[in-house]
Amino acid sequence: MKFKLVGEIAGNYSPIVLMFGFAIVAMAPALILSRMISPRKKGNPVKFLPMECGQVPSGEGRTHFMMQYYPYILMFVVFDVMAIFMYAWGSTLLELPKSATLPMLGFLAIMFGAMAFALYQSGRRRIW
Repeated sequence: MKFKLVGEIAGNYSPIVLMFGFAIVAMAPALILSRMISPRKKGNPVKFLPMECGQVPSGEGRTHFMMQYYPYILMFVVFDVMAIFMYAWGSTLLELPKSATLPMLGFLAIMFGAMAFALYQSGRRRIW
């Protein structure tokens, strides 16, 4: 009985294991090939300077990144991830055992903690 249960669990996760294996098999040749093809010489030091339209930049940058929108970006990321997981959890809620609610509550606690941090950041006047 015990071995049958282990076989059922392994059968449920086999697509994930196969996808992970394919990722490893596809990643190794890509890394080896890029290492073989990439140039080895450091070259001219001017080559690694930052450029603006082909010219070496002079002076300070003229624009300032508006950090006042940073909390809203954080809120978007939190809601985006939360919506994906909540949809997957909600669509299978009736088939899941009761023990599956505890990990989801933990996930929601982490997400709402991030959301609270983003709301706290949005109330601050001077961010960085």
